[in-house]
Amino acid sequence: MFKDNLKDGLSITERAVTDNSNLPILKNVLLKTIDGKIKLVTTNLELAITKVISGKIIEEGCLTVPFHTFYNIVNNTNHERINLEKVDNNFIFKTDNYEAKIQGIHEDEFPIIPKLENTSNYLEIEPVTFKDAISKVINAAQISDIRPEISGVLFDFQLTILKLVTTDSFRLAEKTLNSSQFKHNFDKSFKIIIPLKTIQEVVRIFSNDMPIRISLDNNQILFKNNTTELISRLIDGNYPDYEQIIPKEIETEVILNKNHFINSVKLVSNFSGKTNDIRLAIKNNQKTLEVYSLNQLLGENNYLIPAKVKGADFEGIAFNWRYLLDGLRIIEGENVFFGSNGYNKPSLLKPIEDKSYFYILMPIRI
Repeated sequence: MFKDNLKDGLSITERAVTDNSNLPILKNVLLKTIDGKIKLVTTNLELAITKVISGKIIEEGCLTVPFHTFYNIVNNTNHERINLEKVDNNFIFKTDNYEAKIQGIHEDEFPIIPKLENTSNYLEIEPVTFKDAISKVINAAQISDIRPEISGVLFDFQLTILKLVTTDSFRLAEKTLNSSQFKHNFDKSFKIIIPLKTIQEVVRIFSNDMPIRISLDNNQILFKNNTTELISRLIDGNYPDYEQIIPKEIETEVILNKNHFINSVKLVSNFSGKTNDIRLAIKNNQKTLEVYSLNQLLGENNYLIPAKVKGADFEGIAFNWRYLLDGLRIIEGENVFFGSNGYNKPSLLKPIEDKSYFYILMPIRI
């Protein structure tokens, strides 16, 4: 077999390997010949990744070997052609000038990779479309031991639209895909919560040259294409009723240049306090947004941005500058909409022309 094929396959399956003292087999990768190809499988019991690679099969076989030992050998060999051979429970790795005997563990001890009861129903989407949608919301997600239901991405499928939602309780992002951006054969809507780590792996391991097909049952989800499969548990629980915090009306509407806004946040944040706070203000009906911060130890600074303003003045509304910057960077286009409803109510960031995305940010109480 060729080194590059094996190396690519191992790099895809790497993240499902885990160091578990109670189950040392989880440190191993399962190698199995199937239909003239080689299947690589890893699992941490929460998710499992399978990658099929090409190779010349002389004799069928199956064995598990320590992942990192095997991966390091593959990475460091200089030869493109590699021979792999199973002798009892040993794995023989050979090139023209190198040979290693790796002690393996029989496949019977490897966890059984779960399968979905029904894969006939599916949603299919182009990887570029799916990854772009995830990139719009993933910054607002955070793993929480206290509230596991927000430790993932809400997948709200409504037959003609698909909403992807994340929140860490301080901010929230929603991206909507319409029916022209995916195809499916489901006959009813559903809501599921996909673990953040699972979504991150889907973005990482699936190539952009084949559609991703998604199937699910009561507590599992399967992502697959012709060569790669990822199966994962879903998060049990109900996602927060986030729609109640989406502003229905906006007291102050501000339209301004996105890059100016980003630059102002970067500059002014140098004087932010322990809470990473910067403040925004519109005073005396001026057509400028003032971004400023002050620090008793360092001093103070402010930045004025020309803006189109509609509605009431406000002064001193504080935000976490890192969260604000995350939202601004995701928005596409030259200008951005910022909507405020005062000190203690959610503010809204969104593109000017794209109605499929918004980012909500809670002010900091100071």
